[in-house]
Amino acid sequence: RGVAVQSGNDASIAVAEGIAGSENHFAQEMTATAHDMGMASTNFVNATGWPDPEHVSTARDLAMLSIRTIRDFPEFYHYYKETSFTYNGIRQGNRNPLLYQDLGADGLKTGHTEESGYGIAVTAVQDDRRLVLVAHGMESIRERAQEAQRLLDWGFREFNNYALFATDETLGEVSVWLGDSPSVPMIIRQGLTITLPRKARRGMRVVAAYQEPVPAPIDKDAVVAKLVVTAPGVETIGVPLVAGKAVTRLPLVPRIRAALDYLLWGSAAR
Repeated sequence: RGVAVQSGNDASIAVAEGIAGSENHFAQEMTATAHDMGMASTNFVNATGWPDPEHVSTARDLAMLSIRTIRDFPEFYHYYKETSFTYNGIRQGNRNPLLYQDLGADGLKTGHTEESGYGIAVTAVQDDRRLVLVAHGMESIRERAQEAQRLLDWGFREFNNYALFATDETLGEVSVWLGDSPSVPMIIRQGLTITLPRKARRGMRVVAAYQEPVPAPIDKDAVVAKLVVTAPGVETIGVPLVAGKAVTRLPLVPRIRAALDYLLWGSAAR
């Protein structure tokens, strides 16, 4: 609570020393873990965020860290939404201003240094949709609260999630060349939900790109096509589609017969 609610430097150092023996060793472990998570632009030299030329991160990295904190540590995440706690008879309030507004905010942290200004990593849930925002460079506590609220309002208002396909859904079939089956189902192994500006929804296009026939043999879960999602002003999304079953190659004589059928009648099947 001293870390999550009050942003206490003393609490952060106590945790660091308790886990790694010293704040320096803890910072090294933090940096290694951050890089394993994909936070390539982050380097920690202390546990508190105290200014140091070598203590750096980016808004993108902190957003990644925020998402992992929410997903990976549900048993601890609830501390971030507590508006206050009392220790040793002293009541201390949470510094996150959005927790006190009707936005659905339930975390995460505020921060300030002379170089980066007033910053915040904040997340909120509305209608089962969570947004994560990281913003820095504000000049006051008041501006930080106003800008964070404005950006969250804009995100919920102008963007939406669109569920396109479920996990293991079949998206059609692709023909097979010289296999013991004339076709193989195309499967998307992970459900696909995309976030788009609401205005871009009408211009969204979803196509399965592939070249057929696909030559046998084909292993189950081998990539046979690519799902391509495009929308105005949005970066193209590509997702692999895999074979829903294995297809073995025909023996020699049936292969010759199938090849002749293709040459004579244009059939790519067996």
